[in-house]
Amino acid sequence: MPAIISKHMGDMLFTTRVGQHEIINDVPLTPDWGGKDRYPTPPDYFVASIASCIAAFVVQYCTQVGLDASDLAVELSYEKETKPAHFRDLAVTITLPNAKLGSRLEAIKRVASHCTVHETISRMGDLAITVVDKSE
Repeated sequence: MPAIISKHMGDMLFTTRVGQHEIINDVPLTPDWGGKDRYPTPPDYFVASIASCIAAFVVQYCTQVGLDASDLAVELSYEKETKPAHFRDLAVTITLPNAKLGSRLEAIKRVASHCTVHETISRMGDLAITVVDKSE
């Protein structure tokens, strides 16, 4: 089973190992969090993963059916809430400026809605959490 490992690097900086790649994140520059806003936050990466996953699925589909996906852009807008912290009103706009979609419009929407990240969110139940401390 693949695993991703995030490690505290001091201050409020974290590095996350994803296969052979590394992602660095910080937290907001606020009294509550004490970050320095040097890198995106974990929630920023979460939203970015949705947008980039949709982009990849749409480009793959366009390539398969012969649509021009050059200059594709996927914009994901959202609202942030607190207590508890979460996002709401997520909305995606896909721009394919060089493709004439015609009858493929609904297929593009279906493909976008089936990206791996969206499918995971749609099906996610509880998150199993285990804590290991010094005593174990």
